[in-house]
Amino acid sequence: MNPESLLIARAAESIRKKTDFIPEIVLTLGSGLGAFADTLKPVCVLDYAEIDGFAVSTVEGHRGRLLFTTLEGKRVALMQGRVHLYEGYSPAEAVRPLRTLASLGAKTLFLTNAAGGVNFSFSPGDLMLITDHVSSFVESPLRGENLSEFGPRFPDMSAVYSPELCDKVRKAAKNASLSLKEGVYLQTRGPQFETPAEIRLYRALGADAVGMSTAVEAIAARHAGMSVVGVSCISNLACGMTDTPLSHEEVQETGRAAAKKFLALVRESIRLF
Repeated sequence: MNPESLLIARAAESIRKKTDFIPEIVLTLGSGLGAFADTLKPVCVLDYAEIDGFAVSTVEGHRGRLLFTTLEGKRVALMQGRVHLYEGYSPAEAVRPLRTLASLGAKTLFLTNAAGGVNFSFSPGDLMLITDHVSSFVESPLRGENLSEFGPRFPDMSAVYSPELCDKVRKAAKNASLSLKEGVYLQTRGPQFETPAEIRLYRALGADAVGMSTAVEAIAARHAGMSVVGVSCISNLACGMTDTPLSHEEVQETGRAAAKKFLALVRESIRLF
C-alpha cells in the first residue's frame, strides 16, 4: 500500500477508536472564524495531536481540533483550524485530515477562509462565494504516486466548486438577507503577505481574492469525488490597494467581526445541502 494511504488508514482507525460518528459534511473554519465551533454541542471532540498522522496547527486563531456534531439536521465533521504549507507541511500533510474524513464517509466539503480582497469592489467583512480558483503558485496535493482508492491519476477540474451547492449558498444568503460577493480565489504559499506587484499580477490573472489555503484542499476533495463549495471572508484589501500595512491581527479581527453573518450563512447553507 502507498505510504500516504497507510497514514490515512491509521488516522481513520485512530478516529474510529474514539467515535463511530459518520460525517456527511466536512466544514473547515478559517482564520478568525473558529469561534463558531464553540457555539455547537459536539458528539465528540479530538485534538489533531490525538489523531495518528494529523499535523498540528501552529498558527494563532487555528485551534487544531476536530468536532463531530449535528448541525441543521446534518452530520458534520468540523475542522476548527487547518494546517498550511507555510508552516512547513507538505500539500499531502495539509489535505490528510480531509482525505481521512472522506474515507470515513464524508461526501461534501464546505471550505471557509479569510482572504485578502484583490477586487477593488470588495470591502473588509464581505463574504465571497468561491466560483473557481487558481492553484498554479502552489504544489498540487496529488503530486507523487496516485492514491487510486480516492480517484484517478488525472482528475477533471472543470467544475471544482459544485454549481448545485453554489446555488444553494446563493439561496441561503438571500434567505438570511445577506450580501454575497462572488469571485475567483488564488492560493499562495505564504507566510509573507503579497507585494503590490504580485497583487497586480493576480488581478490580471482574474483573481478576486488571495489567501494561503483552500485550493489544495478543494483539489484533493474533487479527486476523492467529494462535492465542494467555499466562502471567503474578505479580511482586508490586499497589498498596494490601501496605505495600511497588512497584519494577521487584522485578519483575525475582521473574521471575528463578520462571525455573526458568517454563522447565519453557514447554518442556512447546510440546512439546504
